[in-house]
Amino acid sequence: MTDPHGFLKVPRRPVPARPVEERLGDWNEVYAGQARLPLVSEQAGRCMDCGIPFCHNGCPLGNLIPEWNAYAAKDDWWAAAERLHATNNFPEFTGRLCPAPCEDACVLTINADPVTIKNVEQAIADEIWARGYAPPRPPERLSGKTVAVIGSGPAGLAAAQQLTRIGHTVAVYERADRVGGLLRYGIPAFKMEKQHLNRRIEQMRSEGTKFRTGVDVGSDLDAIELTRRHDAVVVAVGARGQRELPVPGRDLHGIHQAMDYLTFANRVGEGDYVSSPVTAEGRHVVIIGGGDTGSDCLGTALRQGASSVVQLDINPEPGEARRDTEPWPTYPKVYRISHAHAEGRERDGTDPRIFSSATLRLEGDGHGHVRGLRLAEVEPEGRRPRPETEHVISADLVLLALGFYGPERGTGLMKQLALTLDDRGNFARDAGFAAETAERARGPEPTVRTGTDGVFIAGDAGRGQSLVVWAIAEGRSAAAAADRYLSGSTELPAPVAPSDRPMAA
Repeated sequence: MTDPHGFLKVPRRPVPARPVEERLGDWNEVYAGQARLPLVSEQAGRCMDCGIPFCHNGCPLGNLIPEWNAYAAKDDWWAAAERLHATNNFPEFTGRLCPAPCEDACVLTINADPVTIKNVEQAIADEIWARGYAPPRPPERLSGKTVAVIGSGPAGLAAAQQLTRIGHTVAVYERADRVGGLLRYGIPAFKMEKQHLNRRIEQMRSEGTKFRTGVDVGSDLDAIELTRRHDAVVVAVGARGQRELPVPGRDLHGIHQAMDYLTFANRVGEGDYVSSPVTAEGRHVVIIGGGDTGSDCLGTALRQGASSVVQLDINPEPGEARRDTEPWPTYPKVYRISHAHAEGRERDGTDPRIFSSATLRLEGDGHGHVRGLRLAEVEPEGRRPRPETEHVISADLVLLALGFYGPERGTGLMKQLALTLDDRGNFARDAGFAAETAERARGPEPTVRTGTDGVFIAGDAGRGQSLVVWAIAEGRSAAAAADRYLSGSTELPAPVAPSDRPMAA
C-alpha cells in the first residue's frame, strides 16, 4: 500500500479522451496519444489495499488489482507488469475492451468514487510493451502431446498460449482469413487498434503456437479427422448465432446484421476494401439494440459520415444510482455513456438513444428498400407496446444489434463432434467429468469437457455471449482441464468453472 489516506486526498480523475471533433475524423483509439503515466500513478495511489478486495471477485480472472495498483503508484512498471500478467494473458485487450465490473466492486464504491482500475490496467499493459517486458516465453521442453484449438478469439488465444507455454504443441484453426475472431473483425479500431492484436499473435508464434487460417473445421476439415491428428481439441468458436428481428418488412433492402456491418468496416482498415460495401455515409441510420455492439455501430456510423443516427433500446432508461435490488458489489444497471454515445451527443446535441422503444414493422419506399421504422413505446414490465404511442422514424440503413443466441447450430463441427446444447442454448459440458477429476485446491472444477473424449469447450461457445475477461478466464480454465487430461495433473490456473456467473443479488 502507498498512502493509506490517498483515497481521501485525491479525487477520481479518469484519463480524458481525445476531443470528439478530433476523433470523429479518424479511426484511432479514443485515448491515442494522451499522456497517462503521472495521472495513472496518482490515481493508483487511491487504492486502499482492502483486507478483502472485492475487485478480485468482480473480475473473473481474479486479477491482483491492489498489488499492481501499488506498483503503478510507485512507478515500478516491471513489478506491475509481472503481477498483471500473472492472471491475464492479454491485459492490453481487457484494459481497452472490458466494461470494468471490478470498478463497481471496488470497496470505495460503497460511498465514494472507485479507483480508475481500467485506466491503470491499460497503462501498465502499454508500458509492458514499451519497456520490452513481454518477450516470448517458449517452453523449456515439449511434452510430445498435440492440441488443436478451434477459434482464435480471446478464449481460443488464451487456451493456446497457456498450453503452448506448458509444453504442448498447439495449432489454432480459424475459419476467417486472419487470426483474432471478434477482436479482429467485430471490435472497431477506435476501441482497440489492431496493432495490439498483431503484436500479441507474433509473440505467440515466437513461442511456438501455429495458426491455420481459412480453415472451417467441420466443413473444410472434418472434425473427427482433427481429433485423430491431435491428442486433445479445444472448441472456442464463440457465440456467433445472431438474433433476428421477426417483424414485417425484414426482407427489405438496407437492413443488415450489426456484425456484418462492423466486419466490412474493419476490413477497410485491413486494406481489403477502399470503402465499405455497407456504409452509413450520407444516410439516416437506425440501430436496433442497446448493447455494446449497438454502441460500436454508432461510433462507426458517425465516423463514416451518417446524416443521422438513432439507437433503439427496448429497455427503460436506467437511473443514475444503484437500485436496492442491485447492491454493491454487483455490476448495476445504471445510466452509462459510452464514447460513441458521447460523440453522438456532442455532434447532434441529444442522446442518440431512444429507450423503451419496440419496432413493430419496417416500412419500404415502394422499390424494396427500407425507408422507416414504425415504433411504439413499451411498458417497463412485460415489454408490451403501449396503446396510441405508435410513430414512424426515417431510416435508409437499419442495423440489427440484438445480440447472439449462442453458437451456430447445425454446423458440421457440431454434428461431427456430437456436441449437444444445454438449457441455455450453448454447447453442453460434462459435469460428471469434474466430479471424477477436480482438484479444488488448484482452482474451480474444470467442467469444460464434452461427451466426446479429449474435446473441451471454452468461452462464449459454452457460456453464451459474455465479456472479454470471461472469455480469457474460460480459455485459461480450458487449458488447465486439457493439460490435466493429457498429463494427469496440471500447474495451470483455472480461474472459473462453467457454472460461475457474475456477482448478482
